[in-house]
Amino acid sequence: MFFGIATALALLSPASAQTRHEEVIYGHKMGVALSMDVTLPEKSKSNGIGVLWMVSGGWVSSHSSINPALGKAFADRGYTLFQVVHGTAPKFTLPEILQDINRSVRFVRTNASRWGVNPDKLGISGGSAGGHLTCMMAAYGGPGDPNAKDVVDRASSAVQCAACFYPPTDFLNYGKDDAKAMLNPFLKGYWPAFGITEKTPPEEIERLSKTLSPIYGITKTTCPVFLIHGTADLLVPIQQSERLIAKLKEEGVPCELVKRPGKGHGWPGIEKDAELLMDWFDKYLTSPRR
Repeated sequence: MFFGIATALALLSPASAQTRHEEVIYGHKMGVALSMDVTLPEKSKSNGIGVLWMVSGGWVSSHSSINPALGKAFADRGYTLFQVVHGTAPKFTLPEILQDINRSVRFVRTNASRWGVNPDKLGISGGSAGGHLTCMMAAYGGPGDPNAKDVVDRASSAVQCAACFYPPTDFLNYGKDDAKAMLNPFLKGYWPAFGITEKTPPEEIERLSKTLSPIYGITKTTCPVFLIHGTADLLVPIQQSERLIAKLKEEGVPCELVKRPGKGHGWPGIEKDAELLMDWFDKYLTSPRR
């Protein structure tokens, strides 16, 4: 579905002189390189803002899902886009995947001057599982280890703005209050991403469900968050975005939810809605917050 977004977005803007760097290595895991694709706008159009796009569907990530057209669409608006590939489920679980995402933000921040990006103006985006990772970073990104041997690991993984499509946000209240997502037979196929098996104790499922839910990390210092969600989404109920927005408002965090009546998990014309993500980044990253 996000291939369609990328292609359609590319058609919305004229061709321009951009630079694409493929498979930039941002870390290593178990002897394997972790990489991202970087698309830079032409210098005259650059706004100095970097956006990390989570290449993730069902927490599965692959280089084949990187789309140059998506990079072009962002670059035409002046953004430098980092399409991040993470260790993929089921080989890796979400706690391990989140290590990769934290690393990717730290890598971009450490190398900001290389890409002509302001290290204090980083946004994050994605859809579905990529939206979940986006919200997790908005909620839990933070300081690095000042004593780390690797200079990248000393940098902060905090982002300054988040905007995404239909993210799961609360696995303890999924669709309605007290409905446990991991006990829903419809979602059993996602157990491997959580590291859950038939033998996992109920208390561990509860712990993982809470730890991996962005809503429980929201505070007054959370960055501005923008969500787009279809009201007829059967995979990720719109209630998930509504709960997150309610929590953000409770904490006084700038936020907005755009609802698409009757739309499911993706819809025709979604490329126009994707431009709203960039509008949100324009609003909160081109000028100081509040």
